[in-house]
Amino acid sequence: MDEPTPTGTPRSLSAMELQRRLAEGEPLRIVDVREDRELEEARLPHPVVHLPLSRSGEWIPELETLLDRQQPVVVLCHAGIRSWHFACWLMQEQGYGEVWNLQGGIDAWSREVDPRVPRY
Repeated sequence: MDEPTPTGTPRSLSAMELQRRLAEGEPLRIVDVREDRELEEARLPHPVVHLPLSRSGEWIPELETLLDRQQPVVVLCHAGIRSWHFACWLMQEQGYGEVWNLQGGIDAWSREVDPRVPRY
């Protein structure tokens, strides 16, 4: 008999709250699901795990080594929609527990935290 799929939805995190948590040294793993071109255009000024959704076939087999289940994960994209879907998948299909979605994505980061990050 198959085990039930874990349920849950990611919590939303504002750009300002993410900045505060990073400044306090919280051990967050940040996952950027945008495409290569988008990452080149505008980067979060913090280390990220880059998992472009269009290339999921390449990184899904390595997911266990790329993301520690015990570490809180924050997912971002351009505006927060793709990252929301990915965060839901991480929790519901892959069993990750503490997952946050960056509300408004890199665009919110640029508007609310660091205007040096280009908007596109």
